[in-house]
Amino acid sequence: MSPATRKNPAEDEVNNETKLFVLDTNVLLHDPTSLFRFEEHDICLPMLVLEELDDKKKGMTEVARNARQASRFLDEIVSDAPHKIDEGIALESPAHKNCTGRLYLQTEFVNNDLPPNMAHGKADNAILAVVIHLQRKQPERSVILVSKDINMRIKARALGLEAQDYFNDKVLEDSDLLYTGVLPLPVDFWDTHSKDMKSWQKEGHTFYQIQGPLCGALFVNQFVYQENDSTPFYAVVMEQNDQTALLRTLTDYTHSKNNVWGITARNREQNFVLNLLMNPEIDFVTLLGQAGTGKTLLTLAAGLLQTLENKLYSEIIITRVTVPVGEDIGFLPGTEEEKMTPWMGALEDNLDVLNKTDDEGGDWGRAATRDLIRSRIKVKSLNFMRGRTFLNKYVIIDEAQNLTPKQMKTLVTRAGPGTKVVCLGNIAQIDTPYLTEGSSGLTYVVDRFKGWAHGGHVTLLRGERSRLADYAGDVL
Repeated sequence: MSPATRKNPAEDEVNNETKLFVLDTNVLLHDPTSLFRFEEHDICLPMLVLEELDDKKKGMTEVARNARQASRFLDEIVSDAPHKIDEGIALESPAHKNCTGRLYLQTEFVNNDLPPNMAHGKADNAILAVVIHLQRKQPERSVILVSKDINMRIKARALGLEAQDYFNDKVLEDSDLLYTGVLPLPVDFWDTHSKDMKSWQKEGHTFYQIQGPLCGALFVNQFVYQENDSTPFYAVVMEQNDQTALLRTLTDYTHSKNNVWGITARNREQNFVLNLLMNPEIDFVTLLGQAGTGKTLLTLAAGLLQTLENKLYSEIIITRVTVPVGEDIGFLPGTEEEKMTPWMGALEDNLDVLNKTDDEGGDWGRAATRDLIRSRIKVKSLNFMRGRTFLNKYVIIDEAQNLTPKQMKTLVTRAGPGTKVVCLGNIAQIDTPYLTEGSSGLTYVVDRFKGWAHGGHVTLLRGERSRLADYAGDVL
């Protein structure tokens, strides 16, 4: 049966092959495009969902913006619909061509299908009543509640209803499958590839042209290594296709002669990170890792060297999502930068490490250096980023795991000519409601940017903070 000939979901004669998804309000508040994400299946919106969207649409928060966008989508869908909306409206969108389902609006208020011990005045219970009503009207069809609210799904299952989380926003189901940017070479790599391998030296680096099945599994700007031999091998993929790949050896930032603002790499992944941060051809860098792996310190050190000494960038811009870990302490006084200061403790801690001068300089020398550094670092709030363009800036997005994919797109598209964007985060420490490791904006950009010639990613594994921090990270 074609979508155009489907009946009202309240009628008994329906297409049982397609499912009927009842959307909770929080799904639309999380992703307004969810209306077009269910392919050939139908969706139903209880009237209470529209009322809740109306209540949430005021304000400048991400939730309010999503509520307004969801309402605009619904207006476009309904405005072109026939007068009999209860027959279903085709969900057609040029941007979502695989969406062939229909939208139904449940205008009838239903509450007598609820168990008598459930409160009839609660919005969640009213939505559950609609799901029960539709399931009883269509016993042969799958009627599924979709909600980001865990307790809502638990209540639905307790009532014998089918309930699901909203999965279409997730890049990966398992965060362990996320691209790490690093690949260990097989033990027999040199034996199997040396026959057809070509190598040459240029500008202090050795290049290797290799062939074989391994090439198809590589990505541009991915790091490869082998530490089995007495002489370890570290390289980055410069070019790649299914048959061949071009590898280039790295600059050794573990050596003091290649220090970056006095900082040297303490492990393999930190060396990879500095090779990305110090490469002017790399415009976008993502760094994942638990606390203490050196993400912020390495990023700041590379930024200061390229801003103050190499003059590659005019200044450093730092921003982060202001999501508190505990109770919110209320409004903060002062200018934009003063309001952001309490959120930038990590910046101050790392500047203390980087602000090292010779002993002859004394306190005056350290104070002068710190003033010079702070004059070239600007702390900006995420709330005022829309519409801005950064020219020749070194932009650091800290705690990026708390960004939604839409917020991440808003930030990254602020980059103008000559700007480098570095995203830092730990997807195990997400504080934003409804975001998970699979749906975080940081996970989203890591997956989408892998293999781009001007982007790179590294997942840092080893903590370098202290033995106490390392042990606590393992056992707690």
